Amino acid sequence: QVQLVESGGGLVQAGGSLRLSCAASGRTFSNYPMGWFRQSPGKEREFVAAIIGSGSTYYAGSVKGRFTISRDNAKNTVYLVYLQMNSLKPEDTAVYYCAAARNFDYSDYGAYDYWGQGTQVTVSS
Repeated sequence: QVQLVESGGGLVQAGGSLRLSCAASGRTFSNYPMGWFRQSPGKEREFVAAIIGSGSTYYAGSVKGRFTISRDNAKNTVYLVYLQMNSLKPEDTAVYYCAAARNFDYSDYGAYDYWGQGTQVTVSS
């Protein structure tokens, strides 16, 4: 059974930092992209960042230079993906989702077939 569990969300002031974690289990995740998406009220879910098997990383323009995606696949049964978020802005407020893709179209919502439950990030001004 595939499971993705996010943690690390919370309330932070503008300019602050948070680190989100995603613990993925139940299949091999290193072959395809792992991504982070976010959704705020009244808006569509949007791509934030992705990391692929080679270690290459990709970012949405709105977070590039502020957010860093990384992974830790040292454990055999749990694949960890992180999102380090610095210089947070009020517009970063959203529910953040970790997801596992089934193809290499890493920025496409439809490429992801497994999702976590989401973790709330709130940035106050």
